[in-house]
Amino acid sequence: QVQLVESGGGLVQAGGSLRLSCAASGRTFSTDGLGWFRQASGKEREFVAAVTWSAGSAYYADSVKGRFTISRDGAKNTVYLQMNSLKPEDTAIYYCAAGSPIGSANYGSEGQYAYWGQGTQVTVSS
Repeated sequence: QVQLVESGGGLVQAGGSLRLSCAASGRTFSTDGLGWFRQASGKEREFVAAVTWSAGSAYYADSVKGRFTISRDGAKNTVYLQMNSLKPEDTAIYYCAAGSPIGSANYGSEGQYAYWGQGTQVTVSS
């Protein structure tokens, strides 16, 4: 089992920044991918970004490229999502997830992640 705890959400004005954290514990060695997904009210959950523990390879949704940066700290078993130039459409509950996607194309697929955190709310006001 892998336990994931997100933190860092909150309310911010458009154009502002937030940094989300996801602390992993348990059998973290059983997974290589840590992803961030988000779900806005009334919408389906969507991929935001992912990173591999081993190589630090990063993947991003087109909607956040150039604004969000994902990184990991192996010593702390923590993954971060730095979100800059936030827009009202970034408002959502953000979830981190752990898994072992096979192939770069699969890092954006929810089904590749076996473990999920409880989510943290991000609200961007206009």
